[in-house]
Amino acid sequence: MNLTKTLRPVRWLAAVLALPLLTACGDDEEVTPPPPPSTASQYAVVTQVTSDSGSSASYVVVTDSVDHTETLSLTNAIEVTGRALVFGPPKKDHFFVSSGKSVIRYNLTESGTPEKGATVLFSDLPEDITEYQHQFRFISETKAYFFDGSTTQVIVWNPSAMTVTRRVPFGDVKPANTVLSFSSQPLDVANLVIMPLGWRPSTGTTITKQAGVLVVDPNTDTLQFVKKEFKEGEGCGYVRDGVVGKDGKVYLSTEAYGSASYRVHRDDPATLKPCLLRFDPQTKTFDDFFVDLTTLSNGAPAGSVLQGPGGKTYLRVLDEASFTGTITKETHPRLLASAVAWKWWEIKLDTLTATPVSTLPAAMGSTFLFPANDRVLFTNFTSNSQTELRELTDASGKVATVTPGRTFSFLQVR
Repeated sequence: MNLTKTLRPVRWLAAVLALPLLTACGDDEEVTPPPPPSTASQYAVVTQVTSDSGSSASYVVVTDSVDHTETLSLTNAIEVTGRALVFGPPKKDHFFVSSGKSVIRYNLTESGTPEKGATVLFSDLPEDITEYQHQFRFISETKAYFFDGSTTQVIVWNPSAMTVTRRVPFGDVKPANTVLSFSSQPLDVANLVIMPLGWRPSTGTTITKQAGVLVVDPNTDTLQFVKKEFKEGEGCGYVRDGVVGKDGKVYLSTEAYGSASYRVHRDDPATLKPCLLRFDPQTKTFDDFFVDLTTLSNGAPAGSVLQGPGGKTYLRVLDEASFTGTITKETHPRLLASAVAWKWWEIKLDTLTATPVSTLPAAMGSTFLFPANDRVLFTNFTSNSQTELRELTDASGKVATVTPGRTFSFLQVR
């Protein structure tokens, strides 16, 4: 329970009840009670804007609504050079913003204004913090994790004291000449943090034949890398998205970038098809479950399983008719994965069937999901200069908010 939030209305009520007593003591002046604290929801949105010269800046906007008929204004935004992310525990009246190798804490005032607090520096990072907000996992008020691929370690830090506590190395999880990528939707299941991993070669646009997860026990800060061992004739890669099935197992799929890579290189017999794997968080093992996702999508490239509202699970399927251009071997998978050309299909994990959702429009394949009270929004990059936040809750795809630039992170702060 948030004790601070509980005490605020009690203190206000106590002040109101005290007024008759003050009057009875002979004070003839009217005493106006303080206004009650704001209970309106507050959201922090970060959007990255690139100038004509190629330089970029990020803008952190705190807003009380995710429904805007006009493009979200950056007038009173917090400006950060380069790419910044917003993250933190939801609805806790504070949030964190990355800036280079540093993390800055902001506390929300009663009126909903962000006030800059302390900064913690992750000094040993060779690269800036730029990937996904969910590389930060918040365990308690005094403990959080940052998963860093460049140094293959989990940095344990204190978000209240804003200090680094310790570092836990992954071990040898990164093959030579590869780039390690983390899931944008890690999982909290069975009292564990499960972080799916993806690998791709340092050069070229194929993906690496490997799948695995990091399993972290927050009680002991111990971690384990579990690698999938493929049978003869099987294999896939960039298995970076996951959902928890009704059976309590974790179902992991190739992310849209890997599916796009398959489409670009599918004429090469060695190209890896997108797949679906299964991981048991109780035994911390992969089983023999292996599904070629193209068998569920009539042969089309498919990937990125996502946990939607209402217990639904979605799969993203490439609709080439929606892609404006010609797909060749020179097409970059990132361009294809970010194109507004991926349809939403609902996948049933118990029957392994998938069907198109006609009410949801095609959107970008590498999708971010953002909870906002009882709603879930998803991102859609319409261009380098604009992002839509669309409604997934009612499967309408209705546009809720439009931001200038590209929005990679979002947090409900209050």
